[in-house]
Amino acid sequence: MNGATERNFENTVSADGTDAATDPRSAIYRLHGIPPLKLALPLGLQHVLAMFTSNLAPCFILAGVLGMSGADKVIMVQCTMLISGVTTFLQLYPIYLFGRRQGRPRIGAELPIVMGTSFAFVPTSVTIGRLYGLPAILGGALLGSLVEFFMGFFIKPLKRFFPPLVIGAVLMAIGANLLTTGMHYWAGGIGSPDYGSPANLCVGLVVFLTVLACQRFGRGMVALSSLLIGLLVGYILSFFMGTLDFSPLLDAAWVDIPLPFRFRYAFHWDAVLGFAALYVVSGLETIGNTSGITVAAFDREATVDETAGAILADSFGSMLATAFNTLPNTAFGQNAGIVAMTGVVNKFCIALGASVLVIAGFLPKVGALFSMMPNPVLGGALLMVFAMITINGIKLIAKTGFSQRNVIVLGITLALGMGFGGAPDAVLARLPGPIQYVFRDSVVAVCVVGILANAVFPREEQDLAVIDI
Repeated sequence: MNGATERNFENTVSADGTDAATDPRSAIYRLHGIPPLKLALPLGLQHVLAMFTSNLAPCFILAGVLGMSGADKVIMVQCTMLISGVTTFLQLYPIYLFGRRQGRPRIGAELPIVMGTSFAFVPTSVTIGRLYGLPAILGGALLGSLVEFFMGFFIKPLKRFFPPLVIGAVLMAIGANLLTTGMHYWAGGIGSPDYGSPANLCVGLVVFLTVLACQRFGRGMVALSSLLIGLLVGYILSFFMGTLDFSPLLDAAWVDIPLPFRFRYAFHWDAVLGFAALYVVSGLETIGNTSGITVAAFDREATVDETAGAILADSFGSMLATAFNTLPNTAFGQNAGIVAMTGVVNKFCIALGASVLVIAGFLPKVGALFSMMPNPVLGGALLMVFAMITINGIKLIAKTGFSQRNVIVLGITLALGMGFGGAPDAVLARLPGPIQYVFRDSVVAVCVVGILANAVFPREEQDLAVIDI
């Protein structure tokens, strides 16, 4: 049944002789319809298991850098789960702004898209957080999301300005930044008294090897849940080593309502500019995941309405996330991969998984259980994820080809973006203010320089052929 499309079931017969178009079990391979709960629930939980750790990890990283209290960390985790579930519902069941008609704008794609907190925003959030604190992160993410909202309305004419070459370079920069962050966590976290100790390195290594073993030898849910299994092993090892702090779990309430605006907003133009550049990347990532789902599951390209709706939901969900004390979200690639692999596209199945996330958002002890995670466990589990972000960037660049023009654009982008973006503050302090804002963060610098270089150097015929990848 894998990879089956809706029209595959119009004139087919199931194995037991029933009409597949009317067989309730076959509904899992159709967008609409309600399959049996005993079949739909595990398929929905599969999506939650595949994204749960990656969804929460950006919050753990940021909370560690900013030195947030255990209670504040639990609040952020609660809100992250809630907003991921709500925004996933929005992608499944869109809001039509001016009536349900083709061509009219809607917030949501009406496709099996699972939303979660984006790693793309972590390096910039860390930079802004160290400069101005969490309020500036939330304020910058709120105003920056307007760029993606604009993209949603004008995606067709704007898409040509953001080819895979530019997005690939940005993903490389994001991965490179996160790899450094991951190694710091593996060692125990910057500033920790036992940073780099043999015990920390050992715990991180065990978790890392567990994730690799599940990926290499596991099948089905074992492979899909490799991060979760790695974290479980890390928790058990840390418990026997006496490094687990149970106070957040004991202090957390059983039930609590996640309220908005627990943390205030602050607005700095360099923060807004940095997030605005990353929302472009987030929007294009959502385009890729949307097209990946429709091609794999329905054997067609995503329509303009579906693409625009997915981006608008991405933007709206990110605005909502800042109001609810957490980081912006985006369409999760690993869940798009699950849809492509299994062919299960039913909205009801995905909605059950989203319901689990929403319910978990009202249970602080669930958030507390994850917030007490030791740094080496987090670093060991996520280092491979960060490496894959870099590799995905390389894949995108390879698809565009290495023509002379592409090599020049890529060379300028990496030389100036990552070169000046990683320059000491003493060097940047001598540059004009607006340029300082761009090059203070290497990810933002790569994005801005890449867009400009791509616009300045005319595309050759072979480059034009890959704009719509």
